[in-house]
Amino acid sequence: MARRGDVVRVDFPFTDIPHKKKRPAVVVQNDRDNQKIRKTVVAMITGNLKRRGDPSHLFIDPTTPEGASSGLHGPSLVSCNNLYTLEQDCIQMKLGHLSDILKQKLNDCLKAALELH
Repeated sequence: MARRGDVVRVDFPFTDIPHKKKRPAVVVQNDRDNQKIRKTVVAMITGNLKRRGDPSHLFIDPTTPEGASSGLHGPSLVSCNNLYTLEQDCIQMKLGHLSDILKQKLNDCLKAALELH
């Protein structure tokens, strides 16, 4: 079962072609629903740092104490503008888990992306 804050590897579909790409994502759905239903919501993670500093993107540096538990290999951004619902069975593997500090920052990025106050 996926847990909120898990960094996982999933097949993300492309919107313009019928292919998928294995890439990291972070589980953003709450743990209560992750236990009750087979689907979960994830946010895509990218190594493209162009949007670093954007309030809807969470920067993770795995060389820092906060980012070390993420399981990521290099500096990355969680794109809270790119959310995807998938079957939990589609999660290929767990790479790591976000620290409490990064989970709080993730909440702020989700609020910015969804204009929640």
